[in-house]
Amino acid sequence: MTESATDPWRVVPSEPRPRRAGLLDRLIEKVLRTQWIVRAPIALYRAGLGWMFGERLVMIEHLGRVSHDRRFVVVEVVDRQRNVIRVASGFGTRAQWYRNLKANGVAYLSTGGARHVRAAVRLLDRAESEAHLAVYAARYPRAWRHLKAAMDDAAGGDAYIPIVEFIPPPR
Repeated sequence: MTESATDPWRVVPSEPRPRRAGLLDRLIEKVLRTQWIVRAPIALYRAGLGWMFGERLVMIEHLGRVSHDRRFVVVEVVDRQRNVIRVASGFGTRAQWYRNLKANGVAYLSTGGARHVRAAVRLLDRAESEAHLAVYAARYPRAWRHLKAAMDDAAGGDAYIPIVEFIPPPR
């Protein structure tokens, strides 16, 4: 053995360290985990003031998996087309609203112009989710960079962000 191989102070190259989220990204994560802040828009939507948030946000009313009580969440719209709204679950498949929709598929949406509209739920697979997120990232690169970094930091690595699609229910 050579001296450099036995030297405890020798720096040995290892696999690259994952990028630590910046201060702004960690702040975004902290805000997204602060319940009273993320729940504040719900009262405005329920009061009919959802129009204040424009087209980028939507309130989802869903039913609890066990209690079947009404639950509410406001999330950002990733993609909007005629009669289709897609949203991302930033905290992945662990998010309570995502788990509730997966369990029972019951959803009512309130957007800027419409309130309490019944919608069918479709959970997109990984490939579809990544394709829609790529389009979102191209459209809003700065927002995507910070939100993705915050979600990666919260997940402790590369976060999987699934997409949920809402369409008119079958008649």
